Amino acid sequence: MTTAPPAGEPPLPPYFLDDLAPGQRFTSGTSRVEPDEIKAFAASYDPQPFHLDEQAAAASLFGGLAASGWHTAAITMRLLVEGGAPLAGGLIGAGCELAWPRPVRPGDELTVVSEVLEVRPSRSRPDRGMVTVRSETLNQQGEVVQTMVAKLVVPRRA
Repeated sequence: MTTAPPAGEPPLPPYFLDDLAPGQRFTSGTSRVEPDEIKAFAASYDPQPFHLDEQAAAASLFGGLAASGWHTAAITMRLLVEGGAPLAGGLIGAGCELAWPRPVRPGDELTVVSEVLEVRPSRSRPDRGMVTVRSETLNQQGEVVQTMVAKLVVPRRA
């Protein structure tokens, strides 16, 4: 059980709906993307040649091996769960919008930076609310490889 910190001090994670405000930001740890992971994910979930084979990838519009966008989304989720968005009750999605403006390449180091856009208490369920969070997954050069705007269900403090 998490208790609130003394008055005047910022709350400690996990964050409940009442602890969140627009503009609040969270940054995850990092995850390195290895070529064998790209191929293994693709073989199971997105078996397109540019995710599976360097020669086929070189001849594709990517010009080289690229991770599936769904692989990028899965890595993003892991980074968020491991501390990039320390929300009480977990990351319970109620919908999202994803975009992949740039491919993830072997050796990329990914980090997720998230910002709270909106906090809305539920009118019908006073024990929770909805938080809209924009997350950018960045490579080691700070280039955005994925954007996600998610609506998350977050409990209120008891």
